[in-house]
Amino acid sequence: MDQEYDVIVLGTGLKECILSGLLSVDGLKVLHMDRNEYYGGESTSLNLVQLWKRCKGSDTPPENLGLSKEYNVDMVPKFMMANGALVRVLIHTNVTKYLNFKAVDGSFVYQNGKIYKVPATDVEALKSTLMGLFEKRRARKFFIYVQDYEENDPKSHEGLDLNKVTAREVISKYGLDDSTVEFIGHALALHRDDSYLDKPAIDTIRRMKVYAESLARFQGGSPYIYPLYGLGELPQGFARLSAVYGGTYMLNKPECKVEFDDNGKAYGVTSECETVKGKKIVCDPSYLPSKVKKVGRVARAICIMSHPIPDTNDSHSVQIILPQKQLGRNSDMYVFCCSYAHNVAPQGRYIAFVSTEAETENPETELKAGIDLLGSVDEIFFDIYDRYEPTNDPLEDNCFLSTSYDATTHFESTVADVLAMYSKITGKEIDLSVDLSAASAAAEQ
Repeated sequence: MDQEYDVIVLGTGLKECILSGLLSVDGLKVLHMDRNEYYGGESTSLNLVQLWKRCKGSDTPPENLGLSKEYNVDMVPKFMMANGALVRVLIHTNVTKYLNFKAVDGSFVYQNGKIYKVPATDVEALKSTLMGLFEKRRARKFFIYVQDYEENDPKSHEGLDLNKVTAREVISKYGLDDSTVEFIGHALALHRDDSYLDKPAIDTIRRMKVYAESLARFQGGSPYIYPLYGLGELPQGFARLSAVYGGTYMLNKPECKVEFDDNGKAYGVTSECETVKGKKIVCDPSYLPSKVKKVGRVARAICIMSHPIPDTNDSHSVQIILPQKQLGRNSDMYVFCCSYAHNVAPQGRYIAFVSTEAETENPETELKAGIDLLGSVDEIFFDIYDRYEPTNDPLEDNCFLSTSYDATTHFESTVADVLAMYSKITGKEIDLSVDLSAASAAAEQ
């Protein structure tokens, strides 16, 4: 290993694989290593035997659950916004040719003990049972403003500079109820808390537009898409991409110790008594635990079911967001459900995840509101994991660390981290203006 690489990437989680692909396409010489013998890291995809072993400590699941190989259970399940940043990255890197997507059936929000379809356009606002008659009209006017808003057309701004005016001020102009603001902020704009209300409104308006444009792309019940066979195909897709552009992948490399010089700058990685040199090191928190801090924990329940989630119009795939105030919590709760329709489980089986930022040490109790929405479950596993964020300065040590995966069931925050890391590594912004028609959802079976 006497050659030097521009970038050495440690770990084959989704974030690391996306970065490896982007950097390879940029012409950088990339070496990608993982201490595990499989792709995916924390975001790996498991069959039933692997899931049983991980969660129950046994490798003999009940036969009535079906064949193990027909399960593809993603450990960090997240839907993709059809017009969102991840799909743009996939098209930019041409990884779409390795994947088939299928539209997700439903996008719902929890309010006053019930779940409702998330209205995203002026037409849907008028049909929604989430709001009363007068509130529907007010919401419709706001949605029309968002739909018509163009950043480069001052006529569409209605005298508001959204780079200065806060989201709270824009929303108050339309007199919307708190409950309407809640679903707009959390289920449409996908904010994780209410701090967005006192920040410039432009971010919220952009997020709402992406949601509405994504919803319009496939005329389905949601703005989301998901790969057939789950996310496990993604890391391998980026591995193929990296190889096409000269990148090198090495799995099952024990230890992967990052080496530092006397000035504290990383210069390479040692594994099996061999050191390979690299100008920059990219990795997940587990490879450099001394350069991260614990910032929270994610509690989640993994459920196997034999039916769709009740009150979701028999959706085979669905996201439900439970806003924090509805639960008297400090953070939102998320429900993800996918099924045999996306080839992640045997015929007639559904996989549901309930996740949230942990606020207690008892995930069973904490996740109850989300689990209660599922109806009867055949099997349920509880899990809790720590979230880390980097504390280092990459300019001082050449190390670029990703943050741990959060509780959300969509990719928006994950991709924001990846793009921020890309900019730090390369010193430039990535151009994601692409032809979105290149990513087509697979036809309904």
